[in-house]
Amino acid sequence: MEWLNLGVRWIHMIVGIAWIGASFYFVWLENNLNRANPREGLSGDLWAIHGGGIYHLEKYKLAPPTMPDNLHWFKWEAYWTWMSGIVLLCIVFYSNPTLYLLAPGSTLSGGEGIAIGVGALIASWFIYDLLCDSPLGKRPGLLGLVLFVLVIGACYGFSQVFSGRGAYLHTGAIIGTIMVGNVFRIIMPAQRALVAAIAENRTPDPTLPAKGLLRSRHNNYFTLPVLFIMISNHFPSTYGSQYNWLILAGIAVCAVLVRHYFNTRHNSHKFAWALPVGALGMICLAYVTGPAPMPRGPEVAKIEYQPLPGTAIGGHRADEPKPEVAPAPATPAAAPAQASNSGAVDFEKVHSVIQERCAVCHSAKPTSPLFSSAPAGIMFDTPQQIQQLAPRIQAQAVTAQIMPLGNITQMTQQERDLLGQWIDKGAQTN
Repeated sequence: MEWLNLGVRWIHMIVGIAWIGASFYFVWLENNLNRANPREGLSGDLWAIHGGGIYHLEKYKLAPPTMPDNLHWFKWEAYWTWMSGIVLLCIVFYSNPTLYLLAPGSTLSGGEGIAIGVGALIASWFIYDLLCDSPLGKRPGLLGLVLFVLVIGACYGFSQVFSGRGAYLHTGAIIGTIMVGNVFRIIMPAQRALVAAIAENRTPDPTLPAKGLLRSRHNNYFTLPVLFIMISNHFPSTYGSQYNWLILAGIAVCAVLVRHYFNTRHNSHKFAWALPVGALGMICLAYVTGPAPMPRGPEVAKIEYQPLPGTAIGGHRADEPKPEVAPAPATPAAAPAQASNSGAVDFEKVHSVIQERCAVCHSAKPTSPLFSSAPAGIMFDTPQQIQQLAPRIQAQAVTAQIMPLGNITQMTQQERDLLGQWIDKGAQTN
């Protein structure tokens, strides 16, 4: 499964780069055409140099008088991106929905979760297409605002039933489905109609290419938000937040601002403000998603951790008597250290939680049947490894609470608080 995941993800990335690269290039080309006194039948041309060669590109208002023998089409990049994305969705989420897809403690069955995900993908295209063909489609700014609200609304709805990762990736799948739907249902039919009209010596219908160009621009603005979603699973402070849908909304706004600047800078730099505003927006998001300070004081001592019977901790089972260990003799040098660590959380309790809830997967030899090696190479086998990875424990198990996956080891809130307070007190192991 891991190698299948790797292979499909790699294909998805390769064809996605090809699709997005072509999209960015043709929007850039359209925006940079020289439209001053074009040759008859042309809407503009462009000279460019790349890779040691000089290119001259011309765009016809509709089409040339006769079609060339070799006409290059751009469609399979989009189709393969969507198809590989759907396969990846099945591998990661639908093959084991209770682990990755559903929120911990969800009352939905795996089949119900899959039905919600697939149904949302299908419905999203028809809703989008209906809005574009409605009178709202003649007001692109208002249409864009409505689409933004609906997409973020879908993310909010997903976050109520899915895990944070599941909510984000299904929102991205909705956007990707709309984008490939534009290619398959609007852009390609418009291009085929144009080529057929030329072949039949008819005057092409100008409304179809115009409609295709509008949907292509929609795809262009969708691109940066969906790219963020594709990499978001590496950043739990986004999808793991209780306000993950608002964070996605903020990042999407920043991404659209940046894309709009690059789409319009050929005419003027009147939208140059979009770049610093987008950067400031990202800084603000980094601030508001930061972990809240952990409580300090005597409440640390109130947490008592009781391991489950049968759990192996420190070389003995939790339901067996611990071996007697003679206390180390007090020395004058130890006194200051004890004073400086006053109120610190007992690491033995922390170690017990980590071994019982986390190390079943994150170990050199995982005992979980889900993994043959430690996920992402993260291991909690030694106190030194646990201490070194304390910031990640804070981010994923305490703040975002996305680990353990699907909470399959049933980590309690009390245990999360214990880990957080241990880290807040300096993550000491002695």
